[in-house]
Amino acid sequence: MDDTDRQIVEALRADGRMSMRALAELIHISRASAYARVARLERDGVITGYAALVDPVRYGYGLSAYVYVDIAQRSWKSVRGQLLAMPAVDHVALLSGEHDILLRVRARDAVSLRDVVLNRLQQIPEVRSTQTVLIFEEAAPGQNALAPERVSETRPPR
Repeated sequence: MDDTDRQIVEALRADGRMSMRALAELIHISRASAYARVARLERDGVITGYAALVDPVRYGYGLSAYVYVDIAQRSWKSVRGQLLAMPAVDHVALLSGEHDILLRVRARDAVSLRDVVLNRLQQIPEVRSTQTVLIFEEAAPGQNALAPERVSETRPPR
């Protein structure tokens, strides 16, 4: 990956629906080059898909929590599949350190969250314990070192 590829990725992270014409103009490359580079980035697995970003509160999921999960040794593959099948779980990460897994759970309310933790997660035989931490506020998507707004910092002046 070169700097142009990085600019393409950052631009598409900011607006995944951007036309190839707009992308080419933004990065100062030809449309043919934009098409070829995006196709290569998709083929190489750098760009893995495009999705609509949804505000969970406006979508009806007003309560979010991180749930730390401790599991039996050598049960990651089995537990992973069960976690990914839960609609309320929108992020699963295998960790090092004190806990084995970190989940982000989206729920309509406290009763729904309680149901996910007590009746779904803790019923998985390999789950030894859980610890739930409520999320009070989240930063907007992309507010990190790979933030889409950084495209303008790498763009040559017009």
